[in-house]
Formats: sequence, C-alpha cells, structure tokens
Amino acid sequence: MIDTLLAVRNLCFQGCGPLSFSLSQGECIGIRGQSGVGKTQMFRALSDLIPSTGEVLLRGRARETFAAPRWRTLVSMLPTDSVWWYDDVAAHFNSSEARVFLDRMCGKVGLAAEIASWQVNRLSTGEKQRLALLRSLQIKPGILLLDEPTSALDDLSTKLVETLLLERCRDEGLSLMWVSHDEAQLARVSDRLFVMHKNQLTEVV
Repeated sequence: MIDTLLAVRNLCFQGCGPLSFSLSQGECIGIRGQSGVGKTQMFRALSDLIPSTGEVLLRGRARETFAAPRWRTLVSMLPTDSVWWYDDVAAHFNSSEARVFLDRMCGKVGLAAEIASWQVNRLSTGEKQRLALLRSLQIKPGILLLDEPTSALDDLSTKLVETLLLERCRDEGLSLMWVSHDEAQLARVSDRLFVMHKNQLTEVV
C-alpha cells in the first residue's frame, strides 16, 4: 500500500496551474521543465512562502491548519541561492545538537571538518550550497523541496550529495521533490519524473 504523504489538488499561483500530484513517504519526485515555467514558484507556493489557491494536504491535514513556521519546517524549501544571516558559519548551527550534526555530516558532503569556525564570506558557492543543505536537514523536515541543489558542485560533490539524500529517503523516510535541468541526475535520483509546463505537471512514464 502506497503511503501518501503530500496530496496537492488544483494548486494555482502567480498565473500557473492548476497542478495536482501526490508524494509518498520516502519517495523522490524529479521535476524538469524550461526556465520560467514556475518550478521555483511552485516550491514557494507549496512551502507557503507566496499566496496560492487549491488544496495542499499533509497526511490528510490541510495546510491552513498548521502554523506557518511549523509548516515550513515540515515542508521545507532549499533554494538554489541560500541566505546567510550571520558572519560566522557556526551561528547558523546555534544549538549543541545542530553543531554535533554539522560536525558529523561535513565529511559526507565533502566539506572541511573545521568549516564551522569559518566566516561565511570565506565560503565558495559550492560550500554554501552544501552547508545550506545540512542546515535544512538538521531541522528534520518531512519533505524537502530541492531547487537545483547541486548546480554549483563538481561531479564528486554532486555524487556525495545525491548519496546522502537518497540514504535519508531510504533510512529515515525523508521525501523529496527535486528540480534539476540535469536529466541524467534526475534519472539517477527519481522514483518518478515529471515535466512541468505553465499549466500542467505531467508524469513521464
């Protein structure tokens, strides 16, 4: 029996839609489509960062019944370009549990063990991208919306990120929606693949 985690019905936002689909526990849905069709904005709509209409249900419970901060933890978006509020990396992992997580996970994505002591302005784009991923994972989302999460990474780092995320799906039941222009990557990571158009999300079968 398929365990439906997220059910989306007739989602409309910023002139896009209606889009309908479901996401199961531990599943990775890959999404591709031309630039400008609204893939990023769909993720923003799903995570309640922009207004939208339609029905979004998490295990049968409507999004509107969750407090916004709680919803954005459960259905968390990782943008292509991450935002950093503090000068130091460590300040973004500001609990003992978060620091332990960072120290344990750095090697899994090819980051230097001492990176927590660095200033953000020292980081490369690729280091920021991987740290932002770890920052998202440490809050333990149920669903992670990945917008080109490896766009700045070399082949080795990309493989490490893919491996980590798929392990989380398999071992912890994390569910993913993964946008990429790299069709080979989507073929590697996706359980199901969709193509997005302005008013349609079509599964590739």
